[in-house]
Amino acid sequence: MSSALKAFEDLGYFAIDNLPVQLIPTFVRLCDESREIERTALVVDVRSREFLGMFPHMHDELRLKGVDVTVLFLEADDEVLLRRYSETRRPHPLPDHDVVAAIRQERELLSQIRDLSDFVIDTSEHTVHTLRDVIKDRFSEAGDAHELNVAITSFGFRHGPPRGLDMLFDVRFLPNPHFVPELRSGTGRDPAVIQYLQSQGEVQETIARFVDLLTFLLPRFQREGKSYLTIGVGCTGGRHRSVMIGDALNARLAQLGYKAKVVHRDIAKDEARYKE
Repeated sequence: MSSALKAFEDLGYFAIDNLPVQLIPTFVRLCDESREIERTALVVDVRSREFLGMFPHMHDELRLKGVDVTVLFLEADDEVLLRRYSETRRPHPLPDHDVVAAIRQERELLSQIRDLSDFVIDTSEHTVHTLRDVIKDRFSEAGDAHELNVAITSFGFRHGPPRGLDMLFDVRFLPNPHFVPELRSGTGRDPAVIQYLQSQGEVQETIARFVDLLTFLLPRFQREGKSYLTIGVGCTGGRHRSVMIGDALNARLAQLGYKAKVVHRDIAKDEARYKE
């Protein structure tokens, strides 16, 4: 939540964490009377407890009064939430239960708010930085300073595609280093694997065609005000072809002046199996 709120602050929103639900109408009235506050972002979470039931009615009342209200709902998979609580060592806001039961109760308490939300973002596979980028992309207004940020994620279809992709390139049709015994244990960042793939004419042509497509599309996304674009590059295991292609696209986009970065999600998965 704090990362999302910081993203709104960066966009010029007046941001408040955990404002009690029953005080929201009063806060909206005060903002309406202010000449300095134009956009606000409020965090409402399970800490509001019994007052959460008031939110749907209050939401409807604000809209009837002509208030421009947008509800963004953030969620994540149970196992991701469990890991986050374990890593931060912070207690769940519902202390009367173990963490698993608390997460389930939290989903129930927030279900009505989720149903009326305008946007839902699953943060399971987002980092602090990518979540901020997505929020800035969706909620920046015309005139907000922004540039097109391109995030490339290589992955293996065996492990499932990443969430929230804007574009997906499937490269499973390319020659697979996995079937070359001396290359199997390597990755798409190893010189021998790169050399093998670069020696394949269709690999070079694929990269060139992907770059041509992106060269055509990216300025048009930028023209429409999009500031964050996520591109997935997938092969079977996410270790060889997608890694090499992802790095190649990242390098070419950087040469073209785009702010690009690449993440290899599955490069280390099944490492023991590949080295057998």
